[in-house]
Amino acid sequence: MRDERDDTVHDSDPDTDAAGGLKAKVMPLVEKVKGSRPVRAFQRYLRASGPILASGLAYQALFAVFAGLFVGFAVFGTIVAGNIGLREAVIGVISDSVPGLIDNGDGNGAISPDVLMNARVYGGIGVIALIGLLVTALGFLNAARGATRQLFDLPPAPENFLKARLRDLGLAAGFGVLIIVSAVLSVVGTQATDFLLDLVGIDDSTLARVLGRIVTLSIMFAVDAVALAALFRILSEVRIPWRHLREGVLIGAAGLGGLKIAGGLLLGGASSNPLIASFAVILGLLIWFNFVCQVILITGAWIATSVKDDDIILDEAVFAARLEAARALVREHGMGDEEDEDARGGIFARLKRRLSRR
Repeated sequence: MRDERDDTVHDSDPDTDAAGGLKAKVMPLVEKVKGSRPVRAFQRYLRASGPILASGLAYQALFAVFAGLFVGFAVFGTIVAGNIGLREAVIGVISDSVPGLIDNGDGNGAISPDVLMNARVYGGIGVIALIGLLVTALGFLNAARGATRQLFDLPPAPENFLKARLRDLGLAAGFGVLIIVSAVLSVVGTQATDFLLDLVGIDDSTLARVLGRIVTLSIMFAVDAVALAALFRILSEVRIPWRHLREGVLIGAAGLGGLKIAGGLLLGGASSNPLIASFAVILGLLIWFNFVCQVILITGAWIATSVKDDDIILDEAVFAARLEAARALVREHGMGDEEDEDARGGIFARLKRRLSRR
């Protein structure tokens, strides 16, 4: 007589099998996504307290921009005042770069163009504005330098105080000149577009506006890329290989361009809230600068991640100091100079590889 236990069929739960099969298929995909560069770059950004750093930078940028606008137009206002086209182009470039900063006639801007054109640096107000520009601009640039080096896991750069401040002022002045150059290129590009359309017999104003907008956005993309490259390579004093820098700043410039295109939508959310209507413009600008600073820092995290993937040492002195500290730590835990030399070399090799990936 056969044992009834032999006839028992131990069937597995079909739901459990299905869940296990789904997990087996999904987990490799999850691991692949977690190992992708965008995810690892964003994780680096979060580990470096990127959102907090961006908030601090946005706060400083808000005041630096107002002081820079006042002094910049006071100095260069006489240059652009006699050329209506250039003046409108400069104001247009600034408006496109920072939506909501300059009033374009709808009453939503923080500053009137007429106020900017009448700005002067003479007298006590001018002196106060110059001092404010120096303090806010240098503070923003110094904070941006520290935040960027933190993303690359580097300590503050050893520097001569006076030399560093002069370099920062030169970068700030260079950015102002870059705005004027981009405005000139925008005027030239728009006029060239109109000339070519007239040459081929097309007088469609809509097409002209679209092409003009494309020219303006292309120029602004180039300006953003140059500014980001200067920030990461010169201001932060990080010797980033050009291949990694080029890839990162192009991605960052594209991100900033997308923000500028959607700037009206971003600022509209603040201005539509009745609880903050009295200071909606300032709050909108603060939100805008926060987004911009986050894009800049995420770009830095992307570059730092790509550099790490290629095991590139950005600062030999910092790497050597960390390696020596690691060796001292190993010696402190009882491993002598002559004891187990092979194992000691293996530890140092692993430490060196780990440090090179930081």
